[in-house]
Amino acid sequence: MASSAEQLASQMSFGAFAKAKDLHARLWFTLGALVVYRLGTYIPIPGIDPLALEEVFQQQAGGILGMFNMFAGGALGRMTIFALAIFPYISAAIIMQLMAAISPTMNAIKKEGESGRKKINQYTRYLTVVLATVQAYGMATGLEGFQASVGPLVPDPGMFFRLSAVITLVAGTIFLMWLGEQITARGIGNGISLIIFAGIVAELPGALAGTFELGRTGALSAGVIIGVTILAVATIAFVVFMERAQRRIPIQYPKRQVGNKMFGGESSHLPLKINTAGVIPPIFASSLLLLPVTVAQVSATSGAADTPEWLTFITTAFGPGQPLYLAFFISMIVFFAFFYTAVVFNPEETADNLKKYGGFVPGIRPGKNTADYIDHVLTRLTCVGAAYLSVVCALPELLRSSLAVPFYFGGTSLLIVVTVTMDTVGQIQSHLLAHQYEGLIKKSKLRGKRG
Repeated sequence: MASSAEQLASQMSFGAFAKAKDLHARLWFTLGALVVYRLGTYIPIPGIDPLALEEVFQQQAGGILGMFNMFAGGALGRMTIFALAIFPYISAAIIMQLMAAISPTMNAIKKEGESGRKKINQYTRYLTVVLATVQAYGMATGLEGFQASVGPLVPDPGMFFRLSAVITLVAGTIFLMWLGEQITARGIGNGISLIIFAGIVAELPGALAGTFELGRTGALSAGVIIGVTILAVATIAFVVFMERAQRRIPIQYPKRQVGNKMFGGESSHLPLKINTAGVIPPIFASSLLLLPVTVAQVSATSGAADTPEWLTFITTAFGPGQPLYLAFFISMIVFFAFFYTAVVFNPEETADNLKKYGGFVPGIRPGKNTADYIDHVLTRLTCVGAAYLSVVCALPELLRSSLAVPFYFGGTSLLIVVTVTMDTVGQIQSHLLAHQYEGLIKKSKLRGKRG
């Protein structure tokens, strides 16, 4: 009986998916946009020797640049038009959210509703161009100093190369920003998250193949490979469990009499996720690590004879698995977990809405007391969520650096992949459910006309 019920449910789901033409169009648009993104990760910027680039990047692949190359879908290692990926846009979004929290002017714009949101989005785009220009110029200047055994990385350095590299890299970032917005509006899922997701997943087969090759040659033991695989599976299960975990605050609605009928009296609940901020904290923390560490590492290893000692210190101390790197990474994750939760969830507004519709938390007075209670519960949940994010993102980094596993599919990557997958699947199910409701409404209308 159970198996037949499951088969019937799956057949109904398949039938609903087959009839949901709008969902098909959204899925095809999302797939096409991600294919365009992947093609762009193979278009190199002009003026770079590919043989020298391969040699230079192999020397840097063991550091933090290798990790961000994975986030960029290999575009950084190939130095393509998408080498900056979407990180300037993420950094701009961080700055704008901080400004909205501390600046009265930006906070007033934010409270304007849809028009305010459009203004902030436009300011974010302008700031993205500025940050991308600064990062692109720094990257172009750093590339001119690299020397390989086959020759210089940039055969013809100078202002023309810098200008062409800056224009190409900034244009690539702006295109990715636009592409992500189009996926969000016309496709399925969050466009920016899906672009990062596609970059990570695209690099996974090559990373796994390289790891198994090291196991075949004896550079890595079979026990280490099996241990890392078990750790990855356990991390995925833990992430799924924590992302679905909720604290449900009971909500009671009073009974009210209208004429001879009694309405209300229902019991409901307010679901609060343990990880309200989702995957945003590790993405934001990774973005903040990218700019200063990249500049320091490029400057420290560009072949200059007078490299400052502080640049060498930063390059060494901020290597994956190093104490300073982990401390900064965890601190940023905890900060953004609390900050982003405060941005997306307002206990006072929630308490006011409950009071407006007559709802209340049993044993708690409506209004300010309810807001304080929700804020207290949310703060404790965010503490647990921040600790969970820190463990998932930092522990695999530490174990991987100690075991010398040569690929970067660590905790942050697993968190992004699992969370984005769950979010996208949830949106697909929502579209299917809405399509089923539309079908039921149409059938009821047809029956009403016949009657």
